[in-house]
Amino acid sequence: MANRFLRKAEASRIVQKLAAKAILERSLVAEGDRILVAASGGKDSTVMAWALSSLRAAVGKNYELAAIHISSDFCSCCKKAALAARLAEWGIPFADLFVPVIGRLKQGRKMNCYWCSTQRRTELLKYALENNFNKIALGHHLDDIIETFFMNMTAKGELQTMPMFLRYRKYPLSLIRPLGYIEERQIVACAEEKNILKAACTCPYGMNSRRRDLRGRIDRLTAGSGAVKRRILKALSSGARDLLNEDGGPWE
Repeated sequence: MANRFLRKAEASRIVQKLAAKAILERSLVAEGDRILVAASGGKDSTVMAWALSSLRAAVGKNYELAAIHISSDFCSCCKKAALAARLAEWGIPFADLFVPVIGRLKQGRKMNCYWCSTQRRTELLKYALENNFNKIALGHHLDDIIETFFMNMTAKGELQTMPMFLRYRKYPLSLIRPLGYIEERQIVACAEEKNILKAACTCPYGMNSRRRDLRGRIDRLTAGSGAVKRRILKALSSGARDLLNEDGGPWE
């Protein structure tokens, strides 16, 4: 993708081009797929839903889309009606699933981001399997992938990140991240251009996230350069192991 195009094209066009590039290069979508969009109500997943709904002709695949929003007992999207209406404009059916994340905590345990993530992910996978979806689309973008890589490297001593394609070994299901080539700032610009709604996260547990601290360090390392970020992404696909395309365990 030429840098000149990324500088001068409309934001929505950039998102479409880069999402199509990711889908085709990473084989994220196949003919006849039934794809479940994890719709948080935020800019990332909503832009992803719009992009997937508009790219069938560009990627030459016929696939079905549906969306699910997971509400919880402490954090929920107050714009679900508006989200459902917008998804309907794009031909994407919408469902809302309530998960009592705090209610499932065992006595003496404290609420944390890991617990919430595992509970939401488990219910998301169960819903997809029960309703015959073969892929789940998550709205993580280029910055998320790079941040996760550095978090795992510095905190765990592991070379791991969010794969753009993850096939589960035990179940007929895969995770895809079609926004993996797209910077967050490009998604923000697209959301503004397309007047795509966004819902602020009301989670009281994520305010001091290590991810936010690391984000500033990465900004200093890359000087905000999209080209540098894409070179880091390229490095994650080089060598003996491609960190962006993986076979996973049953509930990873």
